[in-house]
Amino acid sequence: MPALVRCRLRRAQLVPSRLQRLAEQILAAVGESTAELSLDVVGDGRMRRLNRDYRGKDASTDVLAFSMREAAGPGSSLLGDVVISLPTAARQAAAHGHSVDVEIATLLIHGVLHLCGYDHERSARDARLMGKKEQQVLRALGKIPRLLKN
Repeated sequence: MPALVRCRLRRAQLVPSRLQRLAEQILAAVGESTAELSLDVVGDGRMRRLNRDYRGKDASTDVLAFSMREAAGPGSSLLGDVVISLPTAARQAAAHGHSVDVEIATLLIHGVLHLCGYDHERSARDARLMGKKEQQVLRALGKIPRLLKN
């Protein structure tokens, strides 16, 4: 199974199978259809702890990516881990005027691209390249499925 989805929120109304399918479509769109991906959906508290512990930033964020390809040791089919804060995604969706489903898809694309070596923080040029690739993948997906139960 290329994508493992875990939701670590008690009240989250995600449909894991749809999120898994979306993750697999994103992997295929970036040329990583045989890679494995771990995806965690968390709250702001857990995200803040992860951001503090791994990036030294004591604040929640929308998405974090932990690459296995950058890790020392033998190669693995595991591309890495993407962690998305659902409360932050919901706030950003409202601010951007689109659905939480689109925001989650956008954040997942962003995280996967980080795992593939893209890094918008390196330079303005790299940020433009990553932004273009994000839009390309989002367009390739077409209609984003409903990821939340309602």
